[in-house]
Amino acid sequence: MIFDFLKFVFGLVVLFYGADWLIRGSASLALKFGIRPLVVGLTVVALGTSMPEFLINFMAALAGEDGLALGNIVGSNIANIALILGLSAIVFPLNVSAPVLRKEYPILLVVMFGFYALSRDGVVSKFDGGILVFSLAAFLVWLVADTRRSQNKIPADTEAASTDALLPTWKKIMFLIGGIVMLSLGARFMVSGAVQIAESLGVPSVIVGLTVVAIGTSLPELAASIMSAIRQESDLSVGNVIGSNLFNVLFVVGLVSMIRPLEVDAESISVHFPVMLLFTLALLPIARTQYQISRFEGAVLIAGFFGYMIFLVAPYV
Repeated sequence: MIFDFLKFVFGLVVLFYGADWLIRGSASLALKFGIRPLVVGLTVVALGTSMPEFLINFMAALAGEDGLALGNIVGSNIANIALILGLSAIVFPLNVSAPVLRKEYPILLVVMFGFYALSRDGVVSKFDGGILVFSLAAFLVWLVADTRRSQNKIPADTEAASTDALLPTWKKIMFLIGGIVMLSLGARFMVSGAVQIAESLGVPSVIVGLTVVAIGTSLPELAASIMSAIRQESDLSVGNVIGSNLFNVLFVVGLVSMIRPLEVDAESISVHFPVMLLFTLALLPIARTQYQISRFEGAVLIAGFFGYMIFLVAPYV
């Protein structure tokens, strides 16, 4: 167990530095090319932090562990909103721009309800996966077009004020790529260590899958969002969570189910999917209050998340 604990701590350290590098690289590149940090969070950061979900779901699907694969996605989406935005807001209250709630949030809502509708028949088929992947392509095309329409140039003094903006472009790209790689490695070590510790303590594997794996694969989003909050890059935090949830469904579930259809158990349809939808719906009134997620609201999100965790664990204790 000592080795597993050291593996967990090592993963935490790698995750921390990976998040720092990812945010430094993405934010400085956004400044250089005049791209909104939100767009970077919705795309590059979201894809990078969704890679652990993809890798775990791909391996789980090949092994026939459909429940683990879909449970991981639903659990990660819940953790992204409730745990990650909650903790980030406690670190530093998150400002939410009105265009995000007017444009990107409705897309997130449609995708989550669409995912639920496709799963209600008990299987995410190859055809369903094709719909999800096509929707991802449509979203990216829309995002590029919307960015071109609403492109805002970054003032010269803003770029000059950033120490990272003075770095050569190749170093910024290396920070970005290195951050993504380190996030994936850090999450892998942490999940592996945590699972082994839980098994050593005799915790049922189903609880490990519903809690440790879901939270563990959300650690990159957590690290990236908290580092964004510390650096006062609120758009990156919010964009990362919205983008990660979109990529989790459209990219991860879509691509994996095109390779092998995923079966959905009845409990997920009746309990876990509705909880995911409730947290997604709750994000709108929370974010619209003064267009900010305050520390109190962050605490409410965290309380809701741990309430859900207790609900999962209670029957097995």
